[in-house]
Amino acid sequence: MPGPSRYLMHPLPTEVAEYLDEIADEMATRYGIPLAEAIARVNGHWQDMVFDDEDDLIFHELPDYWAGLIYYGHGVPFWDPDADSSSWQPSPAPPADSPAWTL
Repeated sequence: MPGPSRYLMHPLPTEVAEYLDEIADEMATRYGIPLAEAIARVNGHWQDMVFDDEDDLIFHELPDYWAGLIYYGHGVPFWDPDADSSSWQPSPAPPADSPAWTL
């Protein structure tokens, strides 16, 4: 169930929390990481952002795009289904003692 307690960005409209959940779920499913790590990565990526409503810029891309960007960073063409991903390395997850880990 979505909710602001999972995410560091406050206040967080319900629509935005649900979208962040979709991104975290996509990242966990696609890259085989625990949901807690996916949420920590979302928090680490956007911890200083303020999301006011469902018109925010994050909605201009699909959850799979954000999942790839947050997981890999800008260095690989994660959006290209024909790209050779065999040498791609994920960006580091937030440190274990980081406040990004909310689960």
